[in-house]
Amino acid sequence: MDAKASSPEGVTSAGRSLYEFAARLYPICRSITGRGVRETLALIRARVPLVVHEVPSGTRVFDWEIPPEWNVEDAAVIDAGGRRVVDFQAHNLHLVGYSEPVQTSLSLEELSARLHVLPEHPDWIPYRTSYYHRSWGFCMRARDRAALRAGRYRIEVKSSLAPGSLTYGELVIAGRTRDEVLFFTHVCHPSLANDNTSGMAVMTALAEWIASEPRRFTYRFVFAPGTIGSLAWLKRNETRLARVRHGLVLALLGDPGSLTYKRSRREVTEIDAIVPYVLAGLGAAIPFSPYGYDERQLCSPGFDLPVGRLTRSVNGGYAQYHTSADDLTLIRPDCLAQSLEVCQHVVEVIEGNRRYLNLKPKGEPRLGARGLYGPLGGQGPAEREQALLWILNQSDGAHSLLDIARKSGLAFSVIREAASALETVGLLRETRRVRVSRPQ
Repeated sequence: MDAKASSPEGVTSAGRSLYEFAARLYPICRSITGRGVRETLALIRARVPLVVHEVPSGTRVFDWEIPPEWNVEDAAVIDAGGRRVVDFQAHNLHLVGYSEPVQTSLSLEELSARLHVLPEHPDWIPYRTSYYHRSWGFCMRARDRAALRAGRYRIEVKSSLAPGSLTYGELVIAGRTRDEVLFFTHVCHPSLANDNTSGMAVMTALAEWIASEPRRFTYRFVFAPGTIGSLAWLKRNETRLARVRHGLVLALLGDPGSLTYKRSRREVTEIDAIVPYVLAGLGAAIPFSPYGYDERQLCSPGFDLPVGRLTRSVNGGYAQYHTSADDLTLIRPDCLAQSLEVCQHVVEVIEGNRRYLNLKPKGEPRLGARGLYGPLGGQGPAEREQALLWILNQSDGAHSLLDIARKSGLAFSVIREAASALETVGLLRETRRVRVSRPQ
């Protein structure tokens, strides 16, 4: 990777563009359903041709059900003097997500159980939700909570919970084969910059880049609410999941933490080799766990898709996680740009990784006679010539080009170009990809 991508002074136009798009997404009040998701998808759709899907409330998706649609116009806690001491209009995290409509008056003592704070961070607003349990509540700064005085407070939550639908966006970029690479990101969090306007911004830019030239694989991008959205997508696409050869869940890609790859459930799929190879020196790989983002659903045992997850800091792994401090000051243009570059490099390896069979395996074939070797002997082999020899030696149908790059220590791009040269002169033949059966 370009060293400039990790330094503020090296901010590129790509980094600025990513940051500016994340900043446009940031103010929207999103949840697992509702107008905020549609507004978010409309901004993404202005850049890439998403198809927007609506799944009606009440639809069964495996063990779950699409809930009523939630929308909110306003919410506040108002003191005796008419002052909005907690104000949804000031920050949308002030209202517990999916709060039901309410108009009432309570004493401070009665209200206290519905006021959520972070005593350890008195100037931060926590993020709380109540998707599947009818309730209401407010989140506020602990410093402001401590300033409230005994008395009665008027509570107004102008929200609606009514039959509607869950909304998700999908983009399919057809390649030369029907084998698919799946990218997934969640669009349900309100004003949280790293979680997950960063993931939406990076994935939108990645889709634009992939669409810019013909590809070997078909690429599918899904922008959906977390958990219930991925379950709805899986339910609607169950018959075509066998086409998914590789996948990545993208989130938390703008903070200054190191890049982190979470392995798939099997931990030995091709994507589990590709991403750590790309991340060498830039980040680390961690084992699979059934806690996190939508990889939990995509990698559940009934699907067991070859899908990992790419973040910078992990969920719950930074102090600002799920608080108002996860704002636009936390994400950085250079970090967003580096995250995009890593995703692009991953795609390049996915596209180029193949297995070959050496068609002349008995001894080394004469490379000079085929114009692949320099005319003078007696000097050490150049990098490209080393690559030719490594490929010929290892191309038994079992080793991929990535395997050879890792074993030889040579760059994947060098290995890939050398393999193409050997294939052109008839010394290699690509072998068919081994298919992995899916659970029934």
